[in-house]
Amino acid sequence: MRPAAALAAAHVRGAVVAAIAATLTIATAPAAAQTSDAAEPPSFDRPGISFSTDTLPRGAFAWEQGLPDFERNDDGGRRSRLYSANTNLRLGLSERVELQLATSAYNRLSERDGDGRRSRHGAGDTGLAVKVALPSSHGAFSWAVLGAVTAASGARDFSNGATQYTLGTTLGYDFNERVAGALYFNLDRSDGADTWTWSPSLSFALSDRTAVYVEAGMSHSDHASTTSVAGGGVTWMATPRVQLDASFDVGLDRNSPDLQGGLGASFYFD
Repeated sequence: MRPAAALAAAHVRGAVVAAIAATLTIATAPAAAQTSDAAEPPSFDRPGISFSTDTLPRGAFAWEQGLPDFERNDDGGRRSRLYSANTNLRLGLSERVELQLATSAYNRLSERDGDGRRSRHGAGDTGLAVKVALPSSHGAFSWAVLGAVTAASGARDFSNGATQYTLGTTLGYDFNERVAGALYFNLDRSDGADTWTWSPSLSFALSDRTAVYVEAGMSHSDHASTTSVAGGGVTWMATPRVQLDASFDVGLDRNSPDLQGGLGASFYFD
């Protein structure tokens, strides 16, 4: 690895380690008094490109599951369909800190070209993350950071192939009781290459149980073309602790997936 690349990798790894160390310090501090709002589940992280600025209360647990998530590509004479059972498990460590475990226990990839059709399946990589909701002096503004390390533990066709370090942040603003906006920035570093992603989004509460959102996203990787997508989705609180979702993003250029999205369910326990 070149000296400059090694220095950049050290910075990303150091930032992730520092975030985890700070989290452990906060998590071991005495728990803050619970407010009346704690009885309501925080926002789930799915669906969408960004993650929410909410964290779970100490001891609370959330399970977010793709049923499944999908990606479709048609590139000339080659067609591919990927279906993934993405899972994100969240555990509240303190008032503002949570631990996350993300994986995809099952993936299925179907490809068709001039030589016929092939199908493969297997597990994906597994990542451990720490999410911290940062303090804000403005009631309408919220923000959170997330540091993660993802091991290349999956099957060859569904693995990144190298350990990935992630550092991301979401900035949120409530314009009123029904409309909210978010801006997401993220850096992934893996095998000496950086991938930068940013995504703006707007969400609209249609009722106390139903909300819709629109989003756009752009990613740029070293030695690769920039990709861009746009789309949206809908969430519905089937019960006060169960959310169902549907989402999609369409590619805006030839280098992006033609269509990606999914169906999902999220469950909150305290």
